[in-house]
Amino acid sequence: MSTPSIANAQTSDGEWRAYGHDALGSRYSPLAQIDRGNVSRLAVAWTYHTGEPLPTKDMKRSLEVTPLMIDNMLYISTPLGKVAALDPVTGVVKWQYDARVPPHAGFGDFTNRGVSYWNGRIYLATTDGRLLALDAKTGKPIQSFGSNGAVDMRKGLRNEPFEFAEYEVTSPPAILNGLLVVGSAVADNNRPAAASGEVRAYDARTGQLKWTWDPVPQGASDPEYKTWEGAAAHHTGASNAWSVIAADPERDLVFVPTSSPSPDYYGGLRLGRNDYANSIVALRASTGKVVWHFQTVHHDLWDYDNASPPLLATVKGQPAVIQTNKNGMMYVLNRETGTPIFPIEERPVPASTVPGEHAWPTQPFSSLPPLSPHRWNGESADTACQNLARGLRNEGIFTPPSLEGTIVVPSNIGGAHWGGLAFDPTRQLAIVPVNRLAAAVQLIPLAGVKLDTLRESRSRMGYDYTVMRGTPYIMRRRFFYIPPGTVCTPMPPAELVAMDLKSGTKAWGTPIAPNLGGPIVTAGGLVFMAATVDRTFRAFDIDNGRELWHADLSASGKATPMTYRGADGRQYVVIAAGGDGETWGAGDSIIAFALPR
Repeated sequence: MSTPSIANAQTSDGEWRAYGHDALGSRYSPLAQIDRGNVSRLAVAWTYHTGEPLPTKDMKRSLEVTPLMIDNMLYISTPLGKVAALDPVTGVVKWQYDARVPPHAGFGDFTNRGVSYWNGRIYLATTDGRLLALDAKTGKPIQSFGSNGAVDMRKGLRNEPFEFAEYEVTSPPAILNGLLVVGSAVADNNRPAAASGEVRAYDARTGQLKWTWDPVPQGASDPEYKTWEGAAAHHTGASNAWSVIAADPERDLVFVPTSSPSPDYYGGLRLGRNDYANSIVALRASTGKVVWHFQTVHHDLWDYDNASPPLLATVKGQPAVIQTNKNGMMYVLNRETGTPIFPIEERPVPASTVPGEHAWPTQPFSSLPPLSPHRWNGESADTACQNLARGLRNEGIFTPPSLEGTIVVPSNIGGAHWGGLAFDPTRQLAIVPVNRLAAAVQLIPLAGVKLDTLRESRSRMGYDYTVMRGTPYIMRRRFFYIPPGTVCTPMPPAELVAMDLKSGTKAWGTPIAPNLGGPIVTAGGLVFMAATVDRTFRAFDIDNGRELWHADLSASGKATPMTYRGADGRQYVVIAAGGDGETWGAGDSIIAFALPR
């Protein structure tokens, strides 16, 4: 059976049953009531307010949930652990549950991107690392799951968090064949032995742990053990899967997108290629054993996580997994073997000049066109921008961080980012939002630096200092942006890209504002996206990228939308408009749009 058939069969009734619409993560809906001819008439049908305190610059949180719609119930979750079931037609609350996540925990990405559903149960992986099972009809905890309805995922980690906020969970579990497969998010630039990034599977009925897979190999019998070099290498933390995990129930496979080892910008204590980190890893779901793996970045020094969820589709007649990376590349691999469907070439890249560091000499380049530029020449008509770039290493993508400072392009927010991609199986178009901003990254020797003179900033648009404890260096980073509004890198600062996977060419690119969040595609020929900083929800024509409709939002929809058919027969499109308390604004709204009755 082909991938589109599986995805459509799972949701033929117009529901949205998983974060990416289905277990495959397609983000494609067969609904077509809203189409290119009538989308301009879309209007607000209802709005629900979560009631949580709005985020601020000092207490940032992001409402990034993608709701589910199953059995005429719409399920949403919040950063502070609230789950609500709403009437999909009216937005009226059916039930609520509060997991009471500590509001002052200070997580780096204080968010929750949604819940999962299985067999009449709702599963919530809370930001503070608990896995909960609720009755889908009543919201009451399933007492037979774990301990009184909960599993503590902080227990049993190889590296325990050195502080509460170092370990969190932001993505919903993958569910297949009676198993919950869960990753984690780790503050990965603080120390080499950060919290470890084990992926774990739990029995969906009981919460019993079934298996654990560690992306940092722990035994010499593992064939990739030798790719981690140095006495401390196998104690490395992170390499975790903080994005959404895709599942192929028929093949008993889960596809795990892993991130960078800790710390992000210095790898002198974890020399080697660091296999399994920065990879797409196919695990046997029933056992947790590695079936195959492909590394998108060797020995990561740029924070080039596989932040995007993998997407499972049929490409060129083959079962495929499509993975995008912050490095602005798209990799398309055979789902069963990991063999590239579009060729991938190892190319030489610049060497490191940092004492103690050994950058890997080559990196894998996809033969598909880059999703975003891989080089910025530093030229700008603005003098302030020229001054910002002067004296920095600038040899294109994969130029390692340096003592004098390096221009990193794409930056750590992409290229492609956690917003991921959507796929139209009929047109064979992959739709990906990307950012095109460069960043400056500098390693400052720790010796002789007075730590109290460093101003640590969490602003995405200012200098950001991180003391990488246990290494000889402090990391300093900033985007090539001059407040209040000068973008130094060539315009546009971001783009919505359509990649044609029949021909392996870029079909179109539409300029957009910088963004974090994802798109969806519908059979009505539309792409919906609201992730841009300009606080606007848009619909685009999938054939050419032309904007057909937009609606102003009170805060940016820093999330991925979803769509469903309500009991009244109307197609609804829903977005979480919550911002982040800073660049993306602040709000607490879940907004549903539909055509007039």
